[in-house]
Amino acid sequence: MRPMTDLRLLPWSDPEGRPCYLSSDNGDSLLNRRADQIEALQLSMGMELLGHARALLDDRKANAGELRFLAQRLCEALRDALRVAESRGRRLPACSEERGD
Repeated sequence: MRPMTDLRLLPWSDPEGRPCYLSSDNGDSLLNRRADQIEALQLSMGMELLGHARALLDDRKANAGELRFLAQRLCEALRDALRVAESRGRRLPACSEERGD
């Protein structure tokens, strides 16, 4: 595993909603592993929510309150997934690193 040299965007925010970052030269540190676990959990919960969303949207009896609640949870899941994508994207090696240029 290549050493971490940049700040890692963590999958949670501070109490004021600001992003949290980790500076570490050990990609296998306890906090890095915990962040990996939380990212996996967030993505898994988003996939499960998507299944519930499909079922609720197919239910013609679903009311506005239920749909609003669903929309709020879907927004939260999308926010989490985008944060995971951003964090992982930042940690990808640049094209020149892959080729050894």
